[in-house]
Amino acid sequence: MASNTELVVYTDGSSRGNPGPGGYGAILMYGGKTKELSGGYRRTTNNRMELLAVIAALEALNREGLNITVYSDSQYVVKAVKEGWLKKWIATGFAGGKKNPDLWTRYYKLSQKHNIKFVWVKGHADNVYNNRCDTLATTAADGKHLLVDEGYEAGQG
Repeated sequence: MASNTELVVYTDGSSRGNPGPGGYGAILMYGGKTKELSGGYRRTTNNRMELLAVIAALEALNREGLNITVYSDSQYVVKAVKEGWLKKWIATGFAGGKKNPDLWTRYYKLSQKHNIKFVWVKGHADNVYNNRCDTLATTAADGKHLLVDEGYEAGQG
């Protein structure tokens, strides 16, 4: 699926209750190799986990300047980037109570290192990679050793 010049990333986030325990899952495919990532948090939101899945994938990279296609079932994440919402939020300092400035700022800094394209996919449908990310995310959310989503718990989410 991924060529030698493109990194393909599938992501998903989950929250058991919104807010509640949550998790993210990501699959990275590059040059015939596949890597899965996941993590769980004790109290967070679905939108934060959807975005954190993308961030975790980008933070796992060893190189800069990659062509990356991110597949996500989150309209929130995809539209924020593709429709320019994020640029407006950053330009206005997240005025008006925009949520998740900590994660969006983190994503934005990472995104400057690569050429990233977002593609929306229907969740809980027939996409094997999206379904696998959902399993990774929900399994992480249901885990025993959940991390603290410091941004959410500090009131940024």
